[in-house]
Amino acid sequence: MAIAIDFGTSNTVIARWNPVTQQPETLTLPGLSIKQSLNPPLIPSLVYVEDASQNQVLVGQQVRDQGLDLKGETRFFRSFKRGIGADIQGFLPELDGQIVTFEQVGQWFLTKVIEELAPLQGGLDSLVLTVPVDSFEAYRHWLGNVCQSLPVEQVRMLDEPTAAALGYGLADQEILLVIDFGGGTLDLSLVRLDQGVQATTKPLGFLLKWGNKSLAEDSKQKVKTARVLAKAGQNLGGTDIDNWLVDYFAKTQELAVSPLTTRLAERVKIQLSTQNQASEVYFDDETFESYELELNRDTFDNILKEHAFFELLDESMTTLLQQARRQGIELPDINAVLLVGGTVQLPAVQTWIKQYFEPEKIRCERPFEAIAQGALQLAQGIQIKDFLYHSYGIRYWDRRNQRHKWHSLIKAGQAYPMSQPVELVLGASLENQPSIELIMGELGADTGSTEVYFDGDRLITRRLDNNETSVKPLNDQEGARTIAQLTPAGYPGSDRIKILFLVDEQRFLRITVEDLLTNDTLLENQLVAQLS
Repeated sequence: MAIAIDFGTSNTVIARWNPVTQQPETLTLPGLSIKQSLNPPLIPSLVYVEDASQNQVLVGQQVRDQGLDLKGETRFFRSFKRGIGADIQGFLPELDGQIVTFEQVGQWFLTKVIEELAPLQGGLDSLVLTVPVDSFEAYRHWLGNVCQSLPVEQVRMLDEPTAAALGYGLADQEILLVIDFGGGTLDLSLVRLDQGVQATTKPLGFLLKWGNKSLAEDSKQKVKTARVLAKAGQNLGGTDIDNWLVDYFAKTQELAVSPLTTRLAERVKIQLSTQNQASEVYFDDETFESYELELNRDTFDNILKEHAFFELLDESMTTLLQQARRQGIELPDINAVLLVGGTVQLPAVQTWIKQYFEPEKIRCERPFEAIAQGALQLAQGIQIKDFLYHSYGIRYWDRRNQRHKWHSLIKAGQAYPMSQPVELVLGASLENQPSIELIMGELGADTGSTEVYFDGDRLITRRLDNNETSVKPLNDQEGARTIAQLTPAGYPGSDRIKILFLVDEQRFLRITVEDLLTNDTLLENQLVAQLS
């Protein structure tokens, strides 16, 4: 059985391929999915750690059913997806004798969900996981490591916006803009869907695990190609809006900032998606405390403006359209705009989108399940052609400014897997030099970096507009920086090693290092992230 999981910051959606109807369907997991009559069923991305040393956790609706999301305990985690792969500033809790990281919490969540899927009829032989378009490779590498321990034969990874384009099932030869605005991220992706020829090769995509058999090898349908043309993203989502509302109520009504008021603020926000006035009332029959939150849509829109919400949206749209124009695509060439994620349901967001596109081009009928159901098509003979969202580069010393800087070697926009490597030649800089070190990194946008930190019990992501490149070093650890041991020792004045950089089909950076003096190969096709 083929399964796709859209692991979201606020909610997670699971879909499976029905071999009888030959259509995707969204699954309800008893105990984990929200019990209300929601369509589609959602699993809250929540974790409560009962015993960290024994890996005993509650996830999803289990947490809410026991009221464990309202107590403000350090054992409760929400929005943990935002912290995975990020450099966290501030406090990480110690539970049952061990420091609990967001990577560990995410692994507990996904493992628990997949354990619930295992007993389903037909077994679980193919899994597709979706990822944010602007995620660094640290997140993808973490997800790959999680998958290695799963009882699944075949695991793939796919960008969320590309999956959404497939999930809406629009006509061929169309240029689609997918706006994926969920709890933690805003992702914009321009995608072209083309109808290809009879499938004769395995489908592409980010392959994490591969068993003995590909479902696509048995498929007689034609391959449909989804080509990503342009991408842009922000660390901005519904969780940020919830926090802004809590701060507003704390200021205007002197309400305490707590998990309870955050939950009530989220409910007010959801109400304002369909009505002009919203209110939430809560009474604690143990403490006799009562809460009453009221908000109208005009005030809500003003709160968004105060936090430069629409400026951030415009910034992402401008970035995406600039990339599109470099390929000869103008605004009128975009045939349809697909809205996915809970935050796209806010009228303020839809009004903002209508400033760019005619209403008839905008589609919003499948905001929650388009990603998971679209990702399933990767297991049904879909071929994905994608490019690198970030550049890869090396660190060097800028003598003029007396500081380290980064030089890009493999540019963003490069298709992968690469057919030809990028070559770099280096020499020794000291007399009798025994080795050569090189720090390689994944380079983000030049407009600023993102800081991830705690504000009380909130996990906050903040954009730093310092006009510097944000970088995720890949091998800046003890024992990993050295890429060449020189025997005999090196001396300045001549080239000594040649490095070949290549990005493989799994989007990982690999290097080959050759000693030009001895003609020895010191490293061959080595994965940079595993140099240590």
